Amino acid sequence: MRIQLSPARLAGRVPAIPSKSYLHRAMICAALSDGRCRINGRVDSEDVAATMRALRALGCSVESEPGGYALTPGPAPASAEIFCGESGSTLRFLTPVAAALGVPALFTGAGRLPERPMEPMLSLLGQNGVEVRRKGADSLPFSLNGRLKSGEYTLPGNISSQFITGLLLALPLCEGDSSVRVLPPFESRPYVELTVEVMNRFGVDVREKDGVFFVRGGRRYRACSIDAEGDWSSAAFWLCAGALGGDVTVTGLSMASKQADRAIVGLLRAMGADVLESGFGVGARASDLAGIDIDASQTPDLVPVLAVCGAFAHGVTRITGAARLRLKESDRLYAVARTLNALGANISQRDDGLVVTGGSRLDGGTAEGYNDHRIVMALAVAALGCRGSVTIDGAQCVKKSYPGFFDHYRALGGVAYELDMG
Repeated sequence: MRIQLSPARLAGRVPAIPSKSYLHRAMICAALSDGRCRINGRVDSEDVAATMRALRALGCSVESEPGGYALTPGPAPASAEIFCGESGSTLRFLTPVAAALGVPALFTGAGRLPERPMEPMLSLLGQNGVEVRRKGADSLPFSLNGRLKSGEYTLPGNISSQFITGLLLALPLCEGDSSVRVLPPFESRPYVELTVEVMNRFGVDVREKDGVFFVRGGRRYRACSIDAEGDWSSAAFWLCAGALGGDVTVTGLSMASKQADRAIVGLLRAMGADVLESGFGVGARASDLAGIDIDASQTPDLVPVLAVCGAFAHGVTRITGAARLRLKESDRLYAVARTLNALGANISQRDDGLVVTGGSRLDGGTAEGYNDHRIVMALAVAALGCRGSVTIDGAQCVKKSYPGFFDHYRALGGVAYELDMG
């Protein structure tokens, strides 16, 4: 899909969509529970659909209902083929879960997912009771056979917190207690804390001390009803749009959330933005922004839209700690620099980040979406402040996380037209 956006000012209220980070975790816990579970909060995104499809392959009944989902665990199948689409969370969370269930499983994926690293997870499984067969050294497809053993696990903290989450979700199913030691630097730690919080909601106790997580084995998740939190990752785009020249309030967000991207509030304030918390929600309005230094090691998903803010801010914004973004749906550091520079920004890449020199309005133009939902949404925010229109190729990829993004964009006053590709 090609979409054309015109300069505009966003204003009004927009509801936060349910957090897909929260939904992935809650759905997996529900599928491993001892009875029917209800999850309140629904978003028909491709990533969430991938986890639903995978859980069905592992024997769970997953039904979409008005405003949420119903999950009823069933017997484990004799074997499973698990197609993860382009969802890294689905792949990395459910690989150890399938191994802990003892289900022989074939994992496949699409897009860039087959290229995204699965080490050291697969090596750890191979050392702890699971036979791993793979074509390449570090890619899909691969198959698992055998059953995961309890024990002492060690993972580097600077590769992907998804590996840690996957092990934590799986280890309660094993006989015997386990520990997971995370070696520093522990990046994206809030995502692991969110995992622990959701597991606790389902009656599984995980304790952490000095970077070591202790998990009791032989446990079954307890069935419950649970409300999915509003999503801070997608809300960040609206808050940045408000700070760059609008007045936008996002409803349904929790300031007590453990989601890493709640940090957008503090980062925007550090740039000089007027960010307000009220009973209606969290809002941001037009502000005079200044560049700052940003360590993105805990909040990598915010980098694309923070780079947009930096492009319009006075001075220089330096973003570091983001090397893992080169292994996402796109090489996000390259994609951010390439697309925003095409619109008239001044951004240079570093190995682990970006240097954004701001201070002027962007021109507009045409940019590639790189099949990356966060790149497309960041470009849509940038288009609001350009002199001319912005055309984005491949804008349909917002369906990965936020299918209604452009509907909400228009409802807030944005101008977006789908162009005829013929």
